[in-house]
Amino acid sequence: MKLVGERRALAAIVFAFFFVMFTLNALMNSGGPFAKLLWGLSATYGIAFFALVAGYFWARWYAVGVGLFGVMLGVLGLWMGRNDPNVEMGQLMLQFGLHAVATLALWGEGMSLAYDGKSAWRERFHLDENGVRRLGRSVIRAGVSLPMVVAYAFAPRQANVESFVILGLTLLGFSALVRMRTWGVFALLGAGGMMLTLGMEHTQLQPILGGVMLLAAAAPFVTPMLRYVRTV
Repeated sequence: MKLVGERRALAAIVFAFFFVMFTLNALMNSGGPFAKLLWGLSATYGIAFFALVAGYFWARWYAVGVGLFGVMLGVLGLWMGRNDPNVEMGQLMLQFGLHAVATLALWGEGMSLAYDGKSAWRERFHLDENGVRRLGRSVIRAGVSLPMVVAYAFAPRQANVESFVILGLTLLGFSALVRMRTWGVFALLGAGGMMLTLGMEHTQLQPILGGVMLLAAAAPFVTPMLRYVRTV
């Protein structure tokens, strides 16, 4: 599939749409119980839009992860609300469709050449093809988990210090991951372990899924790290 520039523009428009939508809703609900959550999601989509336009090497991976999150959320909403007359099925279908379009638009080798396929950053971090694939899987999974962490941290409920620690570790871990810092893997492992533990303790599906995805984001680097330790 060609039309790389057009597909990139289409994906950027989708993420810009959700960024604007969440920002406007946050402004309209200023001071309300959902304001912080809306601002957090606005930032999540804003990063995807800005990174795609700026051409960061990790932008495609991260945007695909956020897009997959939206697809998963849309499918879950459509399945759970299929028999509920109060659920806006059209809105859920639009959410699912736009995220699916953005994700598919960013898929493929041709699109990869515009971002992670560039040689400059690979040479800077001394990565071979296996290392690039490993990093790509991690960033995609981090992109899926970040909206879940944001929703868990800012959802209206009793204050939970642990959720903000998880959010901080996730952001630091992602930042370190794309700079190939080892401590970023440990930050993601810590955030994933904490979120999974809290989810199982309170029997909540969302933090369990978020914790699993954070652990999955760190997983591609765990085996090589253990292998290295054994050889030292």
